[in-house]
Amino acid sequence: MNILEVKGLSVKVENKLILKDVAFSLKSRESHILFGPNGSGKTTLISTLMGLPSYEVVSGKIIFMGTDITDKSVEERARLGMVVSFQNPPEITGVKLGDLLKLCLGKNPADDFSKEEQALIDAFRLTEFLNRDINVGFSGGERKRSEILQLIFLKPKLLLLDEPDSGVDIESLKLIATELQRYLEASGSSALIITHKGDILDYIKAKYGCILLEGQFHCFTNPTRIYEDIKKLGYEECVACRVRTTEGWK
Repeated sequence: MNILEVKGLSVKVENKLILKDVAFSLKSRESHILFGPNGSGKTTLISTLMGLPSYEVVSGKIIFMGTDITDKSVEERARLGMVVSFQNPPEITGVKLGDLLKLCLGKNPADDFSKEEQALIDAFRLTEFLNRDINVGFSGGERKRSEILQLIFLKPKLLLLDEPDSGVDIESLKLIATELQRYLEASGSSALIITHKGDILDYIKAKYGCILLEGQFHCFTNPTRIYEDIKKLGYEECVACRVRTTEGWK
């Protein structure tokens, strides 16, 4: 069953066409890794999927769990089970991390975390941050650990992740990716993960490696090999080689 279907999606940002007739599908219990050069439209794609403002859908449809969400608001998509992470999670002064995590769980500020919830907070090494303002004074790895934990506590069906490995050390990357994979397997959820690095593939069991190039979406099997080919050949030649041989086409 497809949890997400994108059909002929073209998107403008500030009157400039960024995505051109993008089409792909993502099945339940499946993860895709998305590669692409800077400025290729990766962030535009996941922002459009989430319904964020300033992204104008010129044509096409976005189907989530069988429902056309092309014209639905961010809030409606979130209620259906979609979440998004950002490259640079913002600082939020005056709001404690612990209170936000409880909000994600549907708890009141006075409520306690369950043993399982506290264990996950401990696993993300965030217990000492619970009484601190969100992301204020956090390192890059601490911000990303905090954001991914928030998303997991929301129990989403589809995670749209914009470079969760950006600005994090090796240890934090291993922790984040391992816990993400554990959540995906336990919940049966799906993920579309943007990355410029291949290290996350050591922990995330992705079925396809996709390349967004010149507004077009190309998906292939064996994401690790795709990443190695990108390093050797570059994005354009990697896609051209796969097109010529039709090897690994989704």
